[in-house]
Amino acid sequence: MKVGLFGGSFNPPHLGHLLVAEIALRRLKLDQLWWMVTPGNPLKNHDDLEALDRRVQLSRDMVSDPRVKVTAFEAPYGLAYTAETLEFVKKYNPGVNFVWVMGADNLASFHHWQNWQAIASTFPIAVIDRPGSTLAYLSAPMAKKFSRSRLDESDAGQLAMAKPPAWTFIHGPRSNLSSTAIRNARSETIDNQTLKS
Repeated sequence: MKVGLFGGSFNPPHLGHLLVAEIALRRLKLDQLWWMVTPGNPLKNHDDLEALDRRVQLSRDMVSDPRVKVTAFEAPYGLAYTAETLEFVKKYNPGVNFVWVMGADNLASFHHWQNWQAIASTFPIAVIDRPGSTLAYLSAPMAKKFSRSRLDESDAGQLAMAKPPAWTFIHGPRSNLSSTAIRNARSETIDNQTLKS
């Protein structure tokens, strides 16, 4: 069984996330994709973070493909960092071939993640193209460190079976949507309504 792990705060989830999930399912030839809504990114400010149950519900409302399983299992187990989560998943799911799935916008900062090299050595990684990040696979510290471990995207369907470290960069349709832009637009709308009151 081949399963993609797609984690994020999804604050809020949007069609760009759905596009990444669809590309990952198709190009990686996955049986399932676990859409993992996290309690919150340790590298980000949580001031405007929606409640976890709200983000989970919004994600579930967006997903229609039965292969995509929306989950928030990290919260009850107190898992705050990706490295911890992947070790947990590996321990309790022997025999499943996992792939960590992330947008290319995360690749540039991946070396700031706790135990990032351990993450790259736990499961293969699929990096899905995002606007403004197309060249990250050439310049990001993670890409340079593991340059010899990169599979050509034409072999993406074999990635789940590859021995880590192994990763690929998948080009394809890109969405300009971002959670940050959506939150900023909402905040601006609220500010404008307050000024008019």
